[in-house]
Amino acid sequence: MDWLNRFNFAIDYLENNLDSEIDYSYAAKIACCSEFHFSRMFSSLANVSLAEYVRRRRLTKAAFEVQKTNTKITDISMKYGYSSPDAFTRAFRQLHGVTPVSVRESGVQLKAYPRMSFQITIKGASEMDYRIENIDSNLRFAVKRESVKTVDAFKTVPQLWATAQSNGFLQQLIDMSWENPKCKLEGLLGIFGKEAAIKDETFDLLMGCRYDGEIPSGMEELILPSCVYAVFPNDITNAWQRLYTEWLPTSGYELENHPCIENYLAPGAAIEQELWVPIIAKQ
Repeated sequence: MDWLNRFNFAIDYLENNLDSEIDYSYAAKIACCSEFHFSRMFSSLANVSLAEYVRRRRLTKAAFEVQKTNTKITDISMKYGYSSPDAFTRAFRQLHGVTPVSVRESGVQLKAYPRMSFQITIKGASEMDYRIENIDSNLRFAVKRESVKTVDAFKTVPQLWATAQSNGFLQQLIDMSWENPKCKLEGLLGIFGKEAAIKDETFDLLMGCRYDGEIPSGMEELILPSCVYAVFPNDITNAWQRLYTEWLPTSGYELENHPCIENYLAPGAAIEQELWVPIIAKQ
């Protein structure tokens, strides 16, 4: 599969630059996706975050170097990106349970995290609920636009929703929502950027709801064109993870150039939350 090869090429880049500065946006380009989606897909595939993988690999290589050479600990710490020997020692102890100096004594037990590679594995033992929704007309939304740095999206997006709850904006959306439904896309919405494969360093998170009335002050109108969506109910986090590793590779679909949408439905609804992913049949 092409996406599998691209991810392994990205791993090649990371491994070749463990002892220098890593450009994560460049690694994402190698994988042919945005930094946001590269990080998300990596975590889904590897069950560890991209930053944690790099940290473990650097400290693994550092341990081998401390063990096998007489290079000063200070030089090794700088080589693997630590600003001071103390910072290196703290990180080293956290991972290996011992200090770098003690490694040069015999009989010290260390931990080694091997290089990762992505291969096809057997998955799908548990079912993955989804449905296909064909939205055959334009839909109008009232939204508030927030700029998100792609690399920080995992942290920033939840913070924006928490802020919306504390400043009353979430309640405003609730008061505007869940009336006169035209389709099943009727909850509180987080609309991610302009297209499913976010490729820029920043993207806009559009927080809003479907709305036919006058757009309130501080919000703007958004029109989404007709599109076919794959909709994954109830567990958005799980859907994001399995979307790339299980559903897309075997579905016969690929991502369409429209935004992904997180949809949070009214209390008491049979389904509480959904991930809407724009799709198009592979040619």
